[in-house]
Amino acid sequence: MRFRNWLLVVAATAMSFAQISCDNRQQGEASKEVASEKMPKITFSEKGIYDFGTLTEGDTVEHVFEFTNTGQFPLIINNITASCGCTTPEWPREPVAPGAKSSVRVRFNSRGKSGEQNKTITIFANTDPAMTDLQFKALVQPKADSPKTS
Repeated sequence: MRFRNWLLVVAATAMSFAQISCDNRQQGEASKEVASEKMPKITFSEKGIYDFGTLTEGDTVEHVFEFTNTGQFPLIINNITASCGCTTPEWPREPVAPGAKSSVRVRFNSRGKSGEQNKTITIFANTDPAMTDLQFKALVQPKADSPKTS
């Protein structure tokens, strides 16, 4: 009889721990959602792929991608990488306060390029998700004095 009572106590205790564990998991999920809502958010004013249009080989062009921190904590851009050495990004080195606007300037040098160009700039920040891509394209025509290749 004692064994049966002991087994009943152990089973009840195990079920209690299982319930607490389940509650902790649910609380963890809920707090993760709340924290995610408050995380810095980088929201760009324009969507899609920016088109520089038609360029002549050797032209250098730039575009400013404006954004707002729509989160509740300061936004910090840790780094920005470009898919090609022909693209140079510039970004704010100071934290961007919640609700504040800032921008990423992208300079594209078409020297040595020809035809359709599609480039990606990846922003690494304390946002969720941690990476955000910007894209642009350009059609690079050869210089008038360049020899034509066939």
